[in-house]
Amino acid sequence: MTDFERKLYQIILNMRLYGKNPTLPELKRKTGKSEQEIRKATKSLVHKGTISWDKEKKIWII
Repeated sequence: MTDFERKLYQIILNMRLYGKNPTLPELKRKTGKSEQEIRKATKSLVHKGTISWDKEKKIWII
């Protein structure tokens, strides 16, 4: 896991612990990265099986 993937994972994890589902604008603000960089990192985390997306509930599953 790269440093950015680890940071993104930690942000998603912390927000999910408090019952929030992070939006793309929130992730952009918290990471300072572009939408393309965030999408690339989240796809990598999903591919590695670290996180997954529940399409019905529209939430990240950790």
